[in-house]
Amino acid sequence: MSTEDPKAVVLLAGDDLFVAFAPSGHAVTIDTDRARNSAPSPMELLLLALGSCTGVDVVSILRKKRETVTDYRVEVRGRRREDYPRSYKWMEVHHIVTGRNISERSVAQAIELSEQKYCSVAATLRPTAEIVSSFEIIEG
Repeated sequence: MSTEDPKAVVLLAGDDLFVAFAPSGHAVTIDTDRARNSAPSPMELLLLALGSCTGVDVVSILRKKRETVTDYRVEVRGRRREDYPRSYKWMEVHHIVTGRNISERSVAQAIELSEQKYCSVAATLRPTAEIVSSFEIIEG
């Protein structure tokens, strides 16, 4: 690893509680004690990473296509394997696009481009998890 590779730092802050610092310097609290549940778990962060990665792509592509997006939401679910290390085996990404006269074709193309070309989180997860996408368009 070179000194130019981004480095995250994760510090123990208590029983099963960590503070993680991204290479950009931003801090995130991570909790692996589900009874306490004071912060996202590492596996929950993967769901958030996939949703935000594809979300930024889809919105950017739709804007470049001059679609009038007034609201956007992405919901991500994951099903984990029963055996350890209990990695995700299936993930569902559901895009909800609100706007005026949004083209279904544009949304489908934006999602496909994100999945196949731009979203590095999806590309990282895809070798071990099936990722299924769907969408709905709400006029408004």
